[in-house]
Amino acid sequence: MRRCYFDHVATNPLHPEVLDVMMPYFKEDFGNPLSIYDLGTSAREAIEKARGQVAGLINAKPQAIVFTSSGAEANNFALRGIAFARQNQGKHAIVSKVEHHSILNSARFLEKSGFVVTYLPVDKHGIVDPDTVKKSINKETVLISVTHASSEIGSIEPIREIAQIAKEHRVTLHADGVATTGNIPVDVKKLGVDLYSMAAHQFYGPKGAGALYVKEGTRIAPLIYGGIQEGGRRAGTENVPAIVGMGKAAEIAAQELPGRMEHCRKLRDALIDSVLKVPNVHLTGHPEKRLPHHSSFVVEFIEGEAMLLMLSMKGILSASGSACSSRALKSSPVLLSLGVPSALAQGSIVFSLGTDNSMEDINYFIEEFPQVVKKLRDMSPFSSGWGQGGEGDKCYTGG
Repeated sequence: MRRCYFDHVATNPLHPEVLDVMMPYFKEDFGNPLSIYDLGTSAREAIEKARGQVAGLINAKPQAIVFTSSGAEANNFALRGIAFARQNQGKHAIVSKVEHHSILNSARFLEKSGFVVTYLPVDKHGIVDPDTVKKSINKETVLISVTHASSEIGSIEPIREIAQIAKEHRVTLHADGVATTGNIPVDVKKLGVDLYSMAAHQFYGPKGAGALYVKEGTRIAPLIYGGIQEGGRRAGTENVPAIVGMGKAAEIAAQELPGRMEHCRKLRDALIDSVLKVPNVHLTGHPEKRLPHHSSFVVEFIEGEAMLLMLSMKGILSASGSACSSRALKSSPVLLSLGVPSALAQGSIVFSLGTDNSMEDINYFIEEFPQVVKKLRDMSPFSSGWGQGGEGDKCYTGG
């Protein structure tokens, strides 16, 4: 049976060259970077090389990169670190409704800690209106966090325009770049952000490695206290193999990015065209301003989980909603914020492509997907009119 991995927003396979550079730091170069003898020096130099490689991918200064254990930690660090560092100036934060759970749950933590949080609405494509950001700012606002692109719907947000507004009002801006780094060109200087989150496994690096870009001069309180690692901003003995791997993955991504984008965009467009030929299927996210490897849909009358299971039996591996929430068995708050009815949001499915995919994979998918949808609809009482008149019968016109 053919195996087609279409869930690259969840994670990616490790690039062979990345594994090669990591291996010595598990064995002969195992030293603690804080040790002053040669084993420690070797590890410390490897970390600094990786810092430069990651900085190069997003056009930043190496000293602006703080390594973390994941993109989720970087997001927590950004929100909580900025909020508590600036709380004497104000206790109001702004986030969008299409953020990852690591942002939304951090925002809820801030609310419990005495902050007021404004949740920005989005249009039917999941795009934040910069004017809405401007209107939400008040004299207490110290932080804005808007994702650069959603891993669930793929829409790319107008970060540069939002950054201009944040700068005019002297508000710190964070962007979650986990879905974008290594997948589209990222230049933090041109974007104008103060903080930017990344995760290595999104661009063929190892899991357990992430980073937060912190613009020079930005005050941030540590999330983890203890030692002097990462310039005193993130304590704990560094995961040297993972950091080295992230650096190498960033270097490769910078070199291969144009080819990766062209390859994935061609496959993505063919996949979207084929899926939209199936009746009662709707594209979610922006039809043009979206990640080149990303496609997402809602399918009427059937549940996303059922599609995932039946597709996996045919060797097609995909997702329903974000990887962090696909087991929650409840409607995605991201889709609900787009105006997708709750019942229809249950029919969410996401296909994300990578360098390992081919047109043969897409052709196989094109043959199998309509059959899966038909079989599940034949089994569904909703397709024959059961339950008409409820929320699930409202028409969704997004995409």
